[in-house]
Amino acid sequence: RSDVTKALHGVEWTTLAFFAGLFIIVGGMVETGTISALANGLIDVTGGNVFLTMIVLVFASAVVSSFLDNIPFVATMIPLIQNMGAMGITNLEPLWWALALGACLGGNGTLIGASANVVLSDISAKHGHAITFMQYLKIGFPMMAMSVAIAAIYLVMRFPA
Repeated sequence: RSDVTKALHGVEWTTLAFFAGLFIIVGGMVETGTISALANGLIDVTGGNVFLTMIVLVFASAVVSSFLDNIPFVATMIPLIQNMGAMGITNLEPLWWALALGACLGGNGTLIGASANVVLSDISAKHGHAITFMQYLKIGFPMMAMSVAIAAIYLVMRFPA
């Protein structure tokens, strides 16, 4: 049997509060129509061209999910891509892949980009080895940019124009 008080003491409360806040923001964006407006804007910028939308999406997803945790970012983007389908884009497969690769790899760009980074940072600090945002950014962002470029090359070969 575990001591409940001891177990609660070990919970990463700051991390849980961080994610709760992010999901509240995402829910608000869906409810206020911000997601639909973003879908319309992306289609306007790319002219509805699936290939161009895929390229924009993989890089934009990477950069945004570097600064906004990739889990709530993807939760935000799912209805956006679904709206694009409702707006007439018939082949959504390249867009789903662009989102998945961009958001996943983009989470490596900053300390707050992925859940694992945030949890690791808290645990590391508790053990006397603080990792600052800038320390992580100097290494993480270039590595993320390189991996996203490789993913974009894959997408271009997998889903040619």
